[in-house]
Amino acid sequence: MKRFTPALLLVVAACQQQAPTDGNLIVQDIPERPGDTAPATVPPPAPLPPTGRAGDREVVSEAPFAADSAQGAANVVQTYFALIEARKYTEAHKLWGPSSDLADGTFAAKFAGYREYHAEVYAPGEVNGGAGSLYVEVPVKTYGVTTQGEKFEEPQVVTLRRVNNVDGATAEQRRWHIASIAEPPAPH
Repeated sequence: MKRFTPALLLVVAACQQQAPTDGNLIVQDIPERPGDTAPATVPPPAPLPPTGRAGDREVVSEAPFAADSAQGAANVVQTYFALIEARKYTEAHKLWGPSSDLADGTFAAKFAGYREYHAEVYAPGEVNGGAGSLYVEVPVKTYGVTTQGEKFEEPQVVTLRRVNNVDGATAEQRRWHIASIAEPPAPH
């Protein structure tokens, strides 16, 4: 038992707290962080669909889809606007079909008046056929800020076209391409 007495005394002594004195008290200033006193910010509400009423449109699905389906066409539209938002105009321009007769520089110049350019892509309509081609319309709402600081919001409909699976059609012709789109609002 004599062996355990010194060990027991050490344990008891270690568990006792000393009252703070000037010799063992550490004072440290903790700088105030700017975010500590600011109220929490609330993210802005999600933009409304083109009609201005929530719930009127179904956003584009993220479920698996075939590239030649209506959902495949909506995916082209999503990619297009993501490239515009990233200012990758040459790549975005390539998603247009032969109906786009603008040079890459002219195409890019159309977006020079925007500081921010975003889009909400909604569920595509039904695929319609005619004269060996398939068409589908995809509703979109573009919104953002002009270089003058003005906010804009514009409903648009993007029409996509692809050649139906006919003999002699190339893989490129069988891909969805943008055939037409409403012009973005002109910045002031």
